[in-house]
Amino acid sequence: MRSEWSRALVAGALALGCAPAASRYHAARESLDRTTVVTRIEQQPDAHEPDAPFAGHIVLDRRELVTEVLRRNPSAESARQAWRSALARFPQETSLDDPMVDLGVAPWSFGSDVVGDGYSAGVSQAIPFPGKLGLRGDIALAEADATLRDYQTVRLGLATRASSLFDEYYLVARARAINAHHLVLLAELGRVALAQYEAGLAPQQDPLQAETEQAMLEHRQIELETQARLAAERINLLLHRRPASPLPPPPDALAVDAPSALAPDALTERAFSDRPELQAAVARVEARESAVALARREFLPDVTLWAKYDRFWQERDLRSSVGVSLNLPLQIARRRAALEQANAELARAESERLRTEDQIRLSVVTAVERVRESHHLFELTRDRLLPAARDRVVAARASYETGQTVFLALIDAERVLRDAELAYEDSLAKLSRRLAELDRATGRLPVLATPAGGQP
Repeated sequence: MRSEWSRALVAGALALGCAPAASRYHAARESLDRTTVVTRIEQQPDAHEPDAPFAGHIVLDRRELVTEVLRRNPSAESARQAWRSALARFPQETSLDDPMVDLGVAPWSFGSDVVGDGYSAGVSQAIPFPGKLGLRGDIALAEADATLRDYQTVRLGLATRASSLFDEYYLVARARAINAHHLVLLAELGRVALAQYEAGLAPQQDPLQAETEQAMLEHRQIELETQARLAAERINLLLHRRPASPLPPPPDALAVDAPSALAPDALTERAFSDRPELQAAVARVEARESAVALARREFLPDVTLWAKYDRFWQERDLRSSVGVSLNLPLQIARRRAALEQANAELARAESERLRTEDQIRLSVVTAVERVRESHHLFELTRDRLLPAARDRVVAARASYETGQTVFLALIDAERVLRDAELAYEDSLAKLSRRLAELDRATGRLPVLATPAGGQP
C-alpha cells in the first residue's frame, strides 16, 4: 500500500512540476528509515533490566558510552520524531485539494406531466497556479531539513555531555585512588614519627599530627565516594536508567591526544561545513525564500476544472457540459501584506544565519584557546610540578629521619604531592573535555580520545 501511495505521489509531482522536490522527499524518507529506531526502554529494576548496557564489561569505554547514550536517551528520539513529523508535511503540502461533487434536484419535477425529471450532478477539481504546489513542497522540505539538523544538534550535544561525564567519572575515581594511596603513605609516615618519638628524637605532636591528617583523609574518602555515586547517577540519567543501576568502573588511565595544528581559520571553515546549527539556519533561509516566491505567485489566479450533467435542460444536447473557473485575485492589499510578511521572515532568517556564523567563529576560537591553555597546564603539571613534588617528599623524609627538619615539613611535602597528583589528573581530564568541546565546536561527535598524553 505504501509503495502504491509513493508511486502515486511521484506521478502527481511529475504532473505538477515538482519532481525534484519529490525525489528529495523520498531520499529524506530513506535517510529517516535508516536512522536507529529507539524502542521504548522502561526503567526496570537493575536485576531485571531487559536491555542493560555494558553487560560483562570490565571497564567503561568512552565510545560505547556515547553510543549507548545516543541510542537510549529520550531527547534524541524526541528530536528524531520531530524530524519525522516535519517530513510528513511534504505530501500534505504538495497534494491537490479533494475534488468537489455537487448534486441538485428539482423535487416537484418528479412525476410531473409537464416537464421531465430535473436533477444535476457535477464534479470539480481546484488546481493551483503552476509552481505553487512545488513551492509549498520546497518550504516543507527545507523546514524538514532544518528539523533534521536540529536532531543532529541534539545528538552532538548528548555526545559531548556523555564524553564530559566520562571524564568526570574517571577523575573522581582517580581522586579516590590517590586519596587511598596517601592514606597508606600517611600511615607509613605516622609509623616513622612514632619511631622517632619513641627514640626521643621527636616530640609527641609528630605522630599526633600524622593521625590528624589520616582522619581528614578518611573523611575525604567518604566525600569522594559520594561524588563517585553522583557521577554514576548522572551517567545513568543520560542513559535513561535508574540512578542506582550498576556501571563498570572507569579505566585506570585516560588516553588523550596531544593537540596539534590548531589553526582557528581552518577549524572555522570546517565548522561552517559541519555544524548542524548553521545548516539548519541555511535551510530555514531556503524555506523563507520559497515562501517569498509563493507569496508572489498568490497574485496569480488558481484554476478549477469542472464537469457537469444537468437534467434541468430539457434539450438533451445541452445537459453535458465542462468548463473552467478562475478566482479573481483582487484582494491586493492582503496579498501585499502577505508578501511583506514573507520578506520580513526571510530577512529575519538571514540575520539568524549571520548570528549563527558569528557564534560558530567565537566558539571555535574559544575552544582552541582553551585547548592550548589546558594542554600547557597538563604538560606543566606532568613535567615539572609532579616530579618536583615527588622529590620533595623523598628529601623531606630523609631530612626528618636524620633530624634535619621538623615533621610538619614532611606533612607539608605530602600535601603538596597529593595536590600535584590530583592536579595532574584534573589537567588530564580537563584537556580531554576541552578537546571534546573543540570537536563540538567544529561539528564532530567527540566519541573517543586517542592515546598520546601518557602517564607520568
